[in-house]
Amino acid sequence: MDFGSILLIILGLCLFETISSIDNAVINAEVLSTMGQKARKWFLFWGMLFAVFAVRGFLPLLIVWASAPSLGIWGALTATFNNDPKVVEAINRAAPLLMMAGGIFLVFLFFNWLFQEEKSYGLFGERFFHKHSVWFYAVVSLLLTVIVWLALQRDPLLAFSASLGSSLFFITHGFKQNAQVQEKQLMKRGNSDLAKIFYLEAIDATFSIDGVLGAFAFTLSVPLILLGNGLGAIILRQLTISNIDRIKKYIYLKNGAMYSVLFLGTIMLLGSFGFHMPNYVSPIATFVTVGYFFLKSKKRNNTISI
Repeated sequence: MDFGSILLIILGLCLFETISSIDNAVINAEVLSTMGQKARKWFLFWGMLFAVFAVRGFLPLLIVWASAPSLGIWGALTATFNNDPKVVEAINRAAPLLMMAGGIFLVFLFFNWLFQEEKSYGLFGERFFHKHSVWFYAVVSLLLTVIVWLALQRDPLLAFSASLGSSLFFITHGFKQNAQVQEKQLMKRGNSDLAKIFYLEAIDATFSIDGVLGAFAFTLSVPLILLGNGLGAIILRQLTISNIDRIKKYIYLKNGAMYSVLFLGTIMLLGSFGFHMPNYVSPIATFVTVGYFFLKSKKRNNTISI
């Protein structure tokens, strides 16, 4: 992998992590506004270190290691930079399983947003799908059935990975829904700053799963994921304390994040069935998609200000 490819992957990861975590940043900003100065500073420094290294560093390492346990922890960390045939073979065996689980998770995440979440309608058809939100469960159930059937023709473990990705989505989706309820209660009650810090760390870990799984559409290299997602997390923390109100004015950024999720999930599903894309496809798809919706948001803001 040359330097240009590495740089493109890191920048793509950084953008995807930032854009897919805007909801997290909004929650952080709202809760932080109710905390004391000392607690805010503690969270923004130590909380950031935990978010970067413990979550966005350890979690992808754990996923790669679980997919290819024969590598060991150190082997999982250095696998993509290792030319040992045994290591390459282990990664090649594990990659389809990881891609399948991550791809199902991301595609389900997109359809959940398309059918069920409140949104600013950025493309034709979004309003129609939102009006028929009850279709979500039918669509993802049929999709999972078809993918599991196709996966069984290749490898039963591939079908199991599809089921695992589905389970992971609904588990984390439940946590996110509960988090929204807890946030409202947290803002009403006189909770201590310590309780709020624990809440924010738990929320960050839950939201980071989207970015971590999406990162595998860019690369299987844990160090690159740590660099790209870690940089995105740092940018997100900065947005939390300085420009969150300005970011919220770009109302179609969430649309850009979700269509990026769809593209990345599709790339991962195709990869799990042996249709591999060049390294540059995922970053470029992310740049183009987010860029389009950023410009669309900017055009709307300029029209309103006239």
